[in-house]
Amino acid sequence: MSQVRIQEAASWRLDEIYRHTRERWGEPQAERYITGLFEAFDRIESRGVASRPVPAECGVQGFFFRYERHFVYWRRLPDGDIGIVTILHERMHQIERLRNDFFGELLPDKGSEQA
Repeated sequence: MSQVRIQEAASWRLDEIYRHTRERWGEPQAERYITGLFEAFDRIESRGVASRPVPAECGVQGFFFRYERHFVYWRRLPDGDIGIVTILHERMHQIERLRNDFFGELLPDKGSEQA
């Protein structure tokens, strides 16, 4: 069975989502939201989440699914594991951020994100 591996950009975004949610709605809600995301990651292999291919115009190969207000982008890694590439809020400019996170370009300043 494949393992889920959180890649650098996704790890950074998970931290941002947690902090934003905790500040706005409190720690219990932040814990529930992050736990729900990880439960969704674990359902990728069994097709327990409805993943779709990333559109060709994005210029990357991978898949995505929606979790509440976020889109989770993932890809199959060379060893067969699942790599969570990034997690973007529905209001973020998806194509530009997706390319940056897939290709490992510099992450934006922490103060410029919305979770």
